[in-house]
Amino acid sequence: MKVINILLLFLAVFMVSTSAIFVKLINVPVEVLAFYRLFISFVVFVMVILFSNKLINECKMLTKKSKILMIFSGILLAIHYLLWFESLKYTSVASSTVIVTLQPIFAMIGGFLFFKERFQMGAILGVFVAIIGSIIISYHDFKISGLAFYGDILALIAALIITIYFFIGQHVRMNTSLVVYATVSYGASALFLLFINIMKQNNLIHYDIHTWMIFFGLAFCASIIGQTLFNYLLKYFSATVISMTILGEVIGTCILSYFILNEFATLSQLIGIFLILIGQVLFILANRGNRKV
Repeated sequence: MKVINILLLFLAVFMVSTSAIFVKLINVPVEVLAFYRLFISFVVFVMVILFSNKLINECKMLTKKSKILMIFSGILLAIHYLLWFESLKYTSVASSTVIVTLQPIFAMIGGFLFFKERFQMGAILGVFVAIIGSIIISYHDFKISGLAFYGDILALIAALIITIYFFIGQHVRMNTSLVVYATVSYGASALFLLFINIMKQNNLIHYDIHTWMIFFGLAFCASIIGQTLFNYLLKYFSATVISMTILGEVIGTCILSYFILNEFATLSQLIGIFLILIGQVLFILANRGNRKV
């Protein structure tokens, strides 16, 4: 395990922590916000490919199976963002972020079934503790209103979908470069979201400078740097480990929401967050001898 990869993992977690904050700062349809997040990212990576003959040749050599998998992963990524951004309309930034980062639950099951990953009892205990933390947060929202609980459910489904996305990425990245995978995946996401926006007749052009700055900020911080770093690290860490690490996003999001949105976490949310982080530590300690962890 290289130190540089660990540092990149921390950087990726911090960058994706900005995502929920950007979403809360503007009031536009979630389909539009998701589209520009992925379309801007796609354009940037296309420019990178156009200046590299090696990458252009790699694109030409892609197999039909790889193309299908990357396109499918892109559609999943788009659906994930639609559900998560929608959940932020009904529940708090803290709750939505915590729920959507519960990917390890699904990642551990998928890793066991499809990648033959084996986990120590401490790792399983860590995931169980994280689930308890999630239940505490969701129960708090359910007491507030049914709509907050509905937002939590959307975030949970988004967590399942992004886990599948990471598993596909783990498989494809074995033989595909980061830039090519990101370009095809983000391109498929953007095209899918463009179709959704056209169907809903959403405005895609007439926005003020503040909104456009949010579009670009979200794309560069959360996707081009954050999400892409996760895709890069899938070559060195399993999807399960990536998913477990993303739980650290909760810390960054809560800190940012406090300073930028003046949104305070409740006591039950803090307890839930604490339990999730304890679960993360237990998971990492239990798997410290695993090469991919």
